[in-house]
Amino acid sequence: MQQPTTGAAGPPGAVRGWLDALAVVLAGMVAMAAVAALGLWLAGAADLPGGGFPSVVAAALALAVGGSVQLDGGAGNFAAVDAGISAMPLSVSVVGAVVMAEVFLRQLRFRAVAGGGELLGRIARTVVLWVLALVLLTLAARHSFVVPLGGGLAESIGGALGLTPEVGFHADGLSTIGIGLAWMLVVLAATFAVSRRAPLPPALVRYQLAVRPAAFALWMVLLAYLALGVVAGVLTAIVNGNARQTMAVVLLVLPDLVWMAFGIGLGADWQGRLSGALGLPVPKPLADVLRVPKGQTATVDLGTLAEQDARSWWLLPLAAVVLFAAAFLAARRSPRTVRLWRHAVRFALSAAVTMLLVGLWTRMDAEYGLSVLGVGLDQGGLGDLLGSVLGDSNPVAGLGGGSITLHLSLWTAVPLAAGWGLVTGGLGALLATRVQHRGEVDDGGAAGQAAEDGWSGR
Repeated sequence: MQQPTTGAAGPPGAVRGWLDALAVVLAGMVAMAAVAALGLWLAGAADLPGGGFPSVVAAALALAVGGSVQLDGGAGNFAAVDAGISAMPLSVSVVGAVVMAEVFLRQLRFRAVAGGGELLGRIARTVVLWVLALVLLTLAARHSFVVPLGGGLAESIGGALGLTPEVGFHADGLSTIGIGLAWMLVVLAATFAVSRRAPLPPALVRYQLAVRPAAFALWMVLLAYLALGVVAGVLTAIVNGNARQTMAVVLLVLPDLVWMAFGIGLGADWQGRLSGALGLPVPKPLADVLRVPKGQTATVDLGTLAEQDARSWWLLPLAAVVLFAAAFLAARRSPRTVRLWRHAVRFALSAAVTMLLVGLWTRMDAEYGLSVLGVGLDQGGLGDLLGSVLGDSNPVAGLGGGSITLHLSLWTAVPLAAGWGLVTGGLGALLATRVQHRGEVDDGGAAGQAAEDGWSGR
């Protein structure tokens, strides 16, 4: 009698694949939630009435993956809140992306190549669970509460007239799920483009030399600016004594500021304007430039920032030095036989893509206000009441009127970054000819050619 087989290669393998994908998604969500919760707590969002702090954290996560949050409510038929926020707290985004990439790569460690079908299967399972997590996140990112009017008589009169103010917020499902899915795909693509530990299908191994050294070097540029920003934040907290708010900035929007500084140092400019209170401290020169008369648009670049603070000119040499160091790093991680002009072109393309992503990530649109019987109120009334009750740093504070918009001029910034990349890429490659390259055994041409033909990037 034939015995049934017990070695189940299908179900256990399939279950493990789903568990691996679940680990990636959970690790990312937990890391993002921890950073967002701490940052929002430091910013004062824990004081939200009605125990809405978990919903605020969920809303911050929705924003971190590219979604938007709508604010609504009002006072019966007399007043209505008209508000919306679309801005990425990039500190939360970066932590989530790094954690998910690390967990994803650890599941593929000790492998130089992997089958295309296996990789697509892993990516597909991760994406499915990620979309499910985004759906749950959208459901969790909603909260509403009644704002007290300040006294028993006022409460009674307000209730009789139907003026009990109620404010709420909710994550927009379409943008959170749609853009959040694109965000995950970009994270996975960047993981394979940057990391030498990411195994590729055999057919793609030959292309890694054209992508990974330059992509990794530009990732180091972004990390270098983050490190400089952390140092600046710590010094600011010590000197100015506003440690709580400064650390809230570091934990929520530090990359938004320092990566803007990188682009501005290269000559790029952001267009935007600011009215009302921001709620979190930002560099004073930036805030001063953005505050322009109603109906006008401010240009944030080296010139306008330097008008407010002459030290802003240091952004130019800083960007040049950091980019040149990255170009040298990219050339050193490549075989010596790669021609100088190829280094320059590859680095230019990587710099252009990096600036494009920085522009998309640092976009900011937030408009908030109150309308009474269809007439807008810029100040006073319920808006001031909300500000006094919730505090200026609360995510729903300042609904009396205000807005901030900030967009990178991509049509000029991307070509500028490519030009910088072309020049620094060539100079970095020229300097790298004098040092040993990764994978070289000796200075002979045969060793260099062998590295060109068979280097695996590990």
